[in-house]
Amino acid sequence: MAVSFPLYSLYEARLRASLDESRLPRHIAVMADGNRRWAREAGFTDVAHGHRAGAVKIAEMLGWCDDLRVDVATIYLLSTENLGRDAEELDELLQIIADVVDEITGPGKNWEVRIVGRLEVLPDWLAERLRHAEQVSRGRPGVKVNVAVGYGGRQEIADAARELVQELIDKGCSGQELVDAITVDGIGEHLYTSGQPDPDLVIRTSGEQRLSGFLLWQSAYSEIWFTEAYWPAFRRVDFLRAMREYGARNRRFGQ
Repeated sequence: MAVSFPLYSLYEARLRASLDESRLPRHIAVMADGNRRWAREAGFTDVAHGHRAGAVKIAEMLGWCDDLRVDVATIYLLSTENLGRDAEELDELLQIIADVVDEITGPGKNWEVRIVGRLEVLPDWLAERLRHAEQVSRGRPGVKVNVAVGYGGRQEIADAARELVQELIDKGCSGQELVDAITVDGIGEHLYTSGQPDPDLVIRTSGEQRLSGFLLWQSAYSEIWFTEAYWPAFRRVDFLRAMREYGARNRRFGQ
């Protein structure tokens, strides 16, 4: 039986009030998964309906982050593997991603966007739109939003190591100095998310219970929260439940 809207609103408000704000995550990473399955189960033959519904959810979720004073939100929108999808679906998806990034960096928005991924694997027009979004939103005081597009976790680590080594070669370092410089901190300083805290909480929608290469390095000690809800159907109450569960966990950081 469906819950009436007044009862749902009351439950949501009580859930929000129950959160201990001293135990909320600073950095939330979201795998926004399930758009295509949501569309098919809703009766659409064109899965782009799911991608569009999921796009609407992104700005909504960032508003929830504002409410909880989250510092950083990372949203996984397109993996390098996704680039192998059917050309028609991929073209539609890339346009939707461009529109989403335009929306969250548009007039009246206070979020600062950072693109994490390899822009060189994307069409030139999209890479340019993403660079422009970074430029126009730079320095804004709200949530720092990492948009993962053309992203692969293994590739990020390889890119970080390559950049670190190249930097040292350019400085004229010896072979032994190169070897000594390959440290956890050294690689961490060259990741796409360098300068930011690692994610405290990773949320994956759609019922899948794996990270699929998302933030492989950064999520080593993150708490993981899975939900059966598809991304377009992800509600604020689901978000608040994730926050509640995170606050109840005892983080051990590998100890």
